[in-house]
Amino acid sequence: MGGWYWIGVSVGLGAGLGVLIAGVAARIAIVAALVAAAAGVGIGLAIDAWQPGGWGDIVGAALGGLGGAAGAAQVVRGALRRGGTRGGMATLVAGAALVVAALAWVPVLGYLEALALPAVAARLRRRAPERYAGLRTLAK
Repeated sequence: MGGWYWIGVSVGLGAGLGVLIAGVAARIAIVAALVAAAAGVGIGLAIDAWQPGGWGDIVGAALGGLGGAAGAAQVVRGALRRGGTRGGMATLVAGAALVVAALAWVPVLGYLEALALPAVAARLRRRAPERYAGLRTLAK
């Protein structure tokens, strides 16, 4: 396989790691994204030492981590806001992170994961209902 394959694997593994980290620390999304990017750099360095890819592995894994954390944090925060438990969400998101990491080994899917996860988050953010005062305004 060429360097493009290993860059895609590192992007997908970074996205999977970002999903996992966002599942654990979704309340502090910025910290989760930064930790996911740093962990992605670590994955990129490991893959770069093992297979060809150069800086593409490192940058791709970091961007995959950011995208995975951004996408999963929106889903996790929404589920917790609607009454989900932290332990249950962490378990479900850990399973989803394993699926994302496994799909990274399929050619080109690592790239698509890193693009799809933030797109899903943006779509969910747009569809979220706005908060209205409702009957609380009558109580004044």
